[in-house]
Amino acid sequence: MMISSSFAELKLEYPGTTTTTNSFAVGDGFDKRVGDGEQSWVIRCYPRGYREEDNGEYVSLRIGVPARSNTVRAIFHTFLMRRDGGVGAPSIICSDRAFPMSVPGHPRGYGGAFRHLVRRSDLEPLYAVDGVVTIVCGVVVFADAGGGGGDDDDGGPIPVPRSNLGGQLGGIVDRADCSDVSFSVGGETFHAHRAVLAARSPVFKAELLGSMAEAAMPCVTLHDIDPATFKALLHFVYTDALPSPSTSSTTTTGFFESLLVAADRYTLERLKLMCAQKLWESVSVETVATMLGYAETYHCPELKSKCLNFLMAESNFKKVAVTNGYFHLRQDFPLIIEEIKKRIES
Repeated sequence: MMISSSFAELKLEYPGTTTTTNSFAVGDGFDKRVGDGEQSWVIRCYPRGYREEDNGEYVSLRIGVPARSNTVRAIFHTFLMRRDGGVGAPSIICSDRAFPMSVPGHPRGYGGAFRHLVRRSDLEPLYAVDGVVTIVCGVVVFADAGGGGGDDDDGGPIPVPRSNLGGQLGGIVDRADCSDVSFSVGGETFHAHRAVLAARSPVFKAELLGSMAEAAMPCVTLHDIDPATFKALLHFVYTDALPSPSTSSTTTTGFFESLLVAADRYTLERLKLMCAQKLWESVSVETVATMLGYAETYHCPELKSKCLNFLMAESNFKKVAVTNGYFHLRQDFPLIIEEIKKRIES
């Protein structure tokens, strides 16, 4: 049963003069704590490893959960950002045994480990950007299925809070202090993370981690999209949700039309369907023809089917046929008009 999930970045200076990889002895490390209260967890980074027999040739990581609970197991995923904008081969471990919570200053609570995360000799040529190596980590912590109950254990399920991964990732959207790429949109600047964008969108992956020019740009200028739409798109990428309807500008038909266009551009199919549903909720005889054109242009067959069924209702068709939207539909989408005629004839 999942307790929590979190995401974090570790910054390792290489080379340098103070807290660099060269200033640590084998077995020495530093901690990164993430989360709050009893659901917090710790990553300990050993810049020269933690085993003497490795001769300080590797960077190592361990994970521990300093919570006041019984026992846990965790899935821990990590990768390094390459200096060419790509990512190193991701690694994943599952501590499928229960392990005790860590005690400050005592290594026993660290249950999962990447002993040979990366060779130190590879850090500078492959991963150091402006003297900094970025390690991206994600963790999902589970309750131990075999944990015993106390006197008040009635055999029922233990209530578990819903995952807040979207909220946690949403907290790093547009933060300049931990981003590695920015976007200039209509005079506004948005900060983001190449790895997150690439994981969510094949288009972003090709642009930011591939051989395209954008892969080498610290700031990418985007055209044909407005700041409000791009901000909403980033919100979805990090949280898998639409932005809260806090302003009238994020609830209008025009806003969702623009967001649907952006979703199609970046191959975000779930976002496209969410926008399609919002548009469908506001359909009318005045808007259905225009909406039908959007569905055809931006490859949304689900919305197209809904609009055609609405339009073909006898009480609606006569009203739709005299609207400006239907006039433009006849001019710009002859194949849709042919489809409508076939439905009428059948």
